[in-house]
Amino acid sequence: MDINTIKSEFPIFSKKINGKSLVYLDSSNSSQKPISVLNSLDNFYKNEFSNIGRSIHSLAVNATNKFEETRISVKKFINANSKEEIIFTKNATESINLVATTFGQQNINKGDEILITELEHHSNYVPWHYLRETKGAVIKFAPINDDGDIIIEKLKELITSKTKIIAVTHLSNVTGTIVPIKEIVEIARKKNIPVLVDGCQSAPHIKIDVKDLDCDFYAISCHKVYGPTGVGILYAKKKWLEKLPPYIGGGGMISEVKKNKITYAPLPEKYEAGTMPTAEVVAFNESIKFIESIGMENIINHEKKLTNYALENLKNINSVNIIGNPKNKAGVISFVIKGIHPHDISTIVDEEGVAIRAGHHCCQILHDRLNLPATARASIGMYNTKEDIDVLCEAIKNCRKVFELK
Repeated sequence: MDINTIKSEFPIFSKKINGKSLVYLDSSNSSQKPISVLNSLDNFYKNEFSNIGRSIHSLAVNATNKFEETRISVKKFINANSKEEIIFTKNATESINLVATTFGQQNINKGDEILITELEHHSNYVPWHYLRETKGAVIKFAPINDDGDIIIEKLKELITSKTKIIAVTHLSNVTGTIVPIKEIVEIARKKNIPVLVDGCQSAPHIKIDVKDLDCDFYAISCHKVYGPTGVGILYAKKKWLEKLPPYIGGGGMISEVKKNKITYAPLPEKYEAGTMPTAEVVAFNESIKFIESIGMENIINHEKKLTNYALENLKNINSVNIIGNPKNKAGVISFVIKGIHPHDISTIVDEEGVAIRAGHHCCQILHDRLNLPATARASIGMYNTKEDIDVLCEAIKNCRKVFELK
């Protein structure tokens, strides 16, 4: 991989922050966008805009075709069985809420159990909490060890005859833990329990094969996959989409409407009510093409080397404590510095043009488990370099000087 050439495809890296070259280490929050994606958005609005699936004039037909081309690209990107299993939402949060609401409506009753883990982002906890409030469901948390790995034996022990669904992240946005999804799915299959996977963090960094994983649901946020904001993906096995009720009612998701009866559209339109973010969906096709032009294996290898380089250098800085040491780790590095609040760390390194995140990263359950109010987090994307890590480390050393740490 020629990282400098790749980086040149992202216009934002020509920008200066506080007079310094931008070092963007916040891709777990949201990734930057290549020029091909930005051009697609601009061109669609200037030259091709129309609503989809309604009119039959040339602009509408072209827009609909391009929208559906992205669906086919997503289907190939994650190796789904059919394009009808790909539902467009506005983000992964909506994708998980769609499943929690529709699955919960049909399958969750008082006392039924939902199994998640201590690693989960709020997006894969709060929707299930709603079922706890409205239906009297019980939420169980599979524990993690001090390294940040899920304790699989404990997860097995939490499964009972009342367990209705398991919902688990594929990659932790705090510890970088890559969760053994296949193993969890195999455990669930023996009990005939469906599995939802939160793939927000994994989709840009791991080769996703939903047929190989055999999960029932997989949620993705496109803005983390070098694509536009406002677009999410829900992969769901066709058997579930045919069985579960619609999520939102309105135009586009109906087949026939009478005063005394409504019939719903076939898949996938059944779950895509109202005006969709057409330009953004069309542009996401360019994100997929961009990733494929580089090659996911090349991205994985580059990010792995860079993560190891970052860990080695950060550990050599006095007072820096890396959070988690999982068996399989991606390029998410959360850390604390004794005597400096993570918000102060973020503010000071920003003066050097370095963008990192500070806080609980929408993972308060995990931070409670770690007995930490907040952490600082550097997260790696395909465009990052060793030089970026060097600048981060020097900026952290400057933090220590500001706070007069030895």
